Amino acid sequence: MPVDLAHLRVEWRDQWDAAIISTERELGRWMRSGSASTLTAVTSLHYRRPEEADHLRVVDAIPVWWGMPTGVAPTGLLPRLFFQHFTNTSILVEDDDGALAAFLIGFRSASRPDTAYVHFVGVAPDLRGRGVARDLYERFFTMMREEGCTTVEAITGPINRGSQSFHRALGFTQGGDTDLDGVLAYRDYDGRGEHRVTFNRQL
Repeated sequence: MPVDLAHLRVEWRDQWDAAIISTERELGRWMRSGSASTLTAVTSLHYRRPEEADHLRVVDAIPVWWGMPTGVAPTGLLPRLFFQHFTNTSILVEDDDGALAAFLIGFRSASRPDTAYVHFVGVAPDLRGRGVARDLYERFFTMMREEGCTTVEAITGPINRGSQSFHRALGFTQGGDTDLDGVLAYRDYDGRGEHRVTFNRQL
């Protein structure tokens, strides 16, 4: 029986909206508690550079970690080339048992060598709220400063308010040219109907 992808996307979007509301509430409590500047990463985690052999396990984690059907999960955002050509500026995290715990895929711009870019970040659900994502970003900032970068950029979708709050808490400036349901974003940034919020932060 064929899968109704359109229906799945609508269903997933409803679930995603609910998840964002929950994330925003948790992040708000986290920031009000004063923990935003004092969180530390879980000490039992192990950080290393990703390898090409890690590609499939990271891609397989995306629908599981985000609770999406495999057919609509954004696995296409992480083709193998990122694990072939950008491993020296990316980070992979494992727990004591070697299980995937988190990752950050980023790189230094070839066209603008003073600019770094965070492409994709993921943290296992049971580790969220423990400072792992923040620690990944701070490690990436340090790497890019050492490479001579003075700016770091990232993007997200207008619907992803949890990501927007997280990036602002890390000192990013949010950018856009159009108000989309109360969110400043760039219309058609990644193609027709593909609106995006941009982030920029000085290193």
